Order: sequence, then structure tokens, then C-alpha cells
Amino acid sequence: MEREDARKLSPAEQLERRRQVIRAHKRGRNRHQIARDVGLSYTAVTNTIRRYETAGVAGLTSGKRGRPAETSRKLTDEQEQLIRKMIQEKRPEQLKMDFALWTRAAVMLLIERECGVKIIVRTVGKLLARWGFTPQKPIRRAYEQNPVAIQKWLDESYPMIAKRAATEGAEIHWGDETALVNSDVRGRGYAPKGKTPIARVVGGTRQKLSMISTVTNQGKTCWQIIDGNFNHERLIEFMRALIKQAGRKVFLVLDNLGVHHCKPVKQWLTEHRAEIEAFYLPSYSPELNPDERLNASLKHAIGSKVPMRTKTKLQIAAEQHMNELGGAPERVAAFFRDPRVAYAA
Repeated sequence: MEREDARKLSPAEQLERRRQVIRAHKRGRNRHQIARDVGLSYTAVTNTIRRYETAGVAGLTSGKRGRPAETSRKLTDEQEQLIRKMIQEKRPEQLKMDFALWTRAAVMLLIERECGVKIIVRTVGKLLARWGFTPQKPIRRAYEQNPVAIQKWLDESYPMIAKRAATEGAEIHWGDETALVNSDVRGRGYAPKGKTPIARVVGGTRQKLSMISTVTNQGKTCWQIIDGNFNHERLIEFMRALIKQAGRKVFLVLDNLGVHHCKPVKQWLTEHRAEIEAFYLPSYSPELNPDERLNASLKHAIGSKVPMRTKTKLQIAAEQHMNELGGAPERVAAFFRDPRVAYAA
């Protein structure tokens, strides 16, 4: 049989050849004969017999090939811990680097700057994977957002609101406004590779509506579509309807839009304090509001359909989706399973 380089065989093939060597060795054949019959070199046969005599059948199995991972590392454990800590706790901007996010290129430059070690981009990717880092779509945060105010809301303000609601038998509603337009196309579509699909959008007949809505962690929703500007009169009108629908006192959590704080609204809330109270989220923190998920759901539903060319059709489509949500409280309650608003669940 023609000889083969055992190092080029797969682990399964190597194991089978070694078994053949041992069977022939037990039958009393000499090593030169075994090498010719099995197709291995004399040295490979000798090594196989030695491995068998030392460790038995277990000695015939190949170990993991290649250089041990530890020997190929260019960073020490301390350097790896330093880099991991920096990219977990800081943005590139905070470290005076011209990157919006931690990309492989950004981490490569950080390693070179902090550790004096040059690593190619592909190796940085493997390093990040070993650390458990994955590329992810970022959550948007405003520069003006105050982390201290957010933590106070989570630790003190909202727990107090929830406690009061339980004591007073009030229902907590999370409110928000959103705009609906007929020129918004969302989602992805399949097409042959290299041929980007085309989505037809409305050009000169752009239509717009507004909607104010609330959700509760019990799956209730209240909403009102508005044709025209959203102002304090519309907000007060909506709050009247909300009180009527709830049938008990309402604790309404809103963001810091100017109309929510205007004088007419404050005066109306004071006059109706026995029926409704308003509370305000920390500034620039929309991710804390579960009603944002309802808005996203509506916009996705509208944007994934053929564009509505008239305002009437746009309103009908919006009402259809909101009526479906109103009849499926489990879908509304699911908005509160988002980790960012789970505190309100």
C-alpha cells in the first residue's frame, strides 16, 4: 500500500489506521510489514505501538490539533482585563477616540494605545468573541440624559408611585404621543442577491396624523387619533376620556413635552386631582416609557403595508391596528417584558 503522511489524515482516519496497526501487532507481524500493509511510515507505526503500550486504547485518540490557545495570546491577563473594563465602562468618545461605537478597529487602536501591542482586526474580532462580546444595534441615548435622575426614578420615584397606586386603588397609565405619516416604509424584503428591492413611497401626497395613547401593565390601552396639531386642549380632552374609561383614579406617567407642563394643563390637573394625577419621567429618557413600544408596533404595522395615499385610509389603518391591540391585552402586556421597562411590569 502506498504510504501516507499520517499528519494529513483526519482524526477519524488516524484512529482507524492506529487500530489496524494494533490488530496487526497483536497477530505478531513485524513493524516493517505493518507499515507496508497499513500505508504508514515505520516511525508512525512505532509511535502508535508505543502509545498503545503506554495508555491503552485511549492512547490511540488524537488530541486537539494546533498551537495551544494560551501560547498565541499577545495580551497578558492583566492587559485583557484592562481593555475589557474600558470598553464596558466607557464610550470611545470618553477616551478621546474618534469612534461612535466600539468596533473592531476602535478596539484595535485602543489595545495599541494602552498596551503597546499591535493586533490585526481579525484577531481583535476573535478576542472580542472569546470575551463574550457580540456586535449589536445600539440603543440611542441623548447627551442631555441624566443617569443620576434615571437611577433615582428607578429606585425611588416610581416605587413610590406604585406604592401609592396600590394604597389608593389607582390605575397607572403610561402615556405618549406619536406622529403617523403615509411615507414611512419599514421592514425588509427578499430579493435576488445584489438586487436591492424597491419600495414605492408617497411623494407629493404626504399625509400626517397624530395619536396620543396610554398602556397599563395589565394590558389595557386607551388611544385617540388626532387630525391637526396636538395641544393642551387635545390633551385635556384625552385625559377626560381616560378617566371615564378607567372608572377609577388614574396615575398618568408622561414625558416632559412642553404641553404636558403648560399652565392650562396644570390648572386642569389641580381641579381634577381626585380623579387623575400626572407624573413625569426623567428628561430625555423615552426608553423608560412602555408606551413607546405601542408606538413602535403601530408604526411598523403602518409602514409594512402599501402606503395609504389619503389621510382617511391612513386613519382607518391606524384604527384597525389599535382596535386589534385593544382586543389583545396579552400583546399590550408583553410590551412590559422589554428589559428596559420591566421595572414597571
